[in-house]
Amino acid sequence: MIQKQIIDFSEFASYGFIKKATVYHEDSVSPKAVLLYFHGGGLLYGNREDLPEKHLRTFTEKGYVIAAMDYPLAPAVTLPGILEDVLDSVNRYEEVLTTAGLVAEAETQNAFRPGEIPYFLWGRSAGAYLTLLAGASEKLAVKPSGILSYYGYGFLTDGWYDTSSFWYSSLPEVPESCLQAIPSEPHCTGPLETHYSVYVYARQKGLWKNLIYSGREKFFFIDYSLRLKDTLQAPLFCAHSTGDNDVPFSEFNALAAKYRPEKYIAAAGDHDFDRDEESPFTNELLNATIQFMEKRL
Repeated sequence: MIQKQIIDFSEFASYGFIKKATVYHEDSVSPKAVLLYFHGGGLLYGNREDLPEKHLRTFTEKGYVIAAMDYPLAPAVTLPGILEDVLDSVNRYEEVLTTAGLVAEAETQNAFRPGEIPYFLWGRSAGAYLTLLAGASEKLAVKPSGILSYYGYGFLTDGWYDTSSFWYSSLPEVPESCLQAIPSEPHCTGPLETHYSVYVYARQKGLWKNLIYSGREKFFFIDYSLRLKDTLQAPLFCAHSTGDNDVPFSEFNALAAKYRPEKYIAAAGDHDFDRDEESPFTNELLNATIQFMEKRL
């Protein structure tokens, strides 16, 4: 049976917001590694508990503990602060697992030993982007065993993130007043009812980068894209759909050409194609992910 625990580690939040992690594990299976998960939402919306039940069940049954982490959302906090917070969360993952009762000095079947906890960075969409930046950073105290990018990106190609999106422009036009509905103080949860419209607005107007980053243009590419980051701290697994209407397939191709990852490609038209738990693509993706991880433990 899957156990779910919510761990509050707000004391370590960079900007004084409420910061939590949700830890999932199967109590009848010995843990072998932890997946540090970061959710999607364009850095503007979403929450840490967005994983489909199928993903939770499939991974925990194989002995993978999932720690789904909060991070602050833009535009209240922009990319420098978001990445700083993500790196801090990754470097504190053993503290989170210890609080959850999953680390023990004595060797037991249902806990990790201190200092012996392999981990994988895992993200979907914007969360994958953050895990890729973290995986390229030299600020990780312990190197991950691997990086799992589900339809992630690194701002490697031009013309899709800072111009009007054809697909989002096909939706009803969202006015600039949508920005008034979101909090100005740092926060980690962005409900669809209030925050999704901000992302749609940003993509319709080509203003997405302006909402997540406010510094000089050259430092965006140096520090917050993967263009000058030639290596990652761990092997990479990438998944993408050929008909992605949010992050173009050309961005995936650029990512794959740069890092030579193991790949899973779905002949599908959706961005987050794995949200369909009955799709054969979802089954294949999860199986391919497990095979990748098993080879690295």
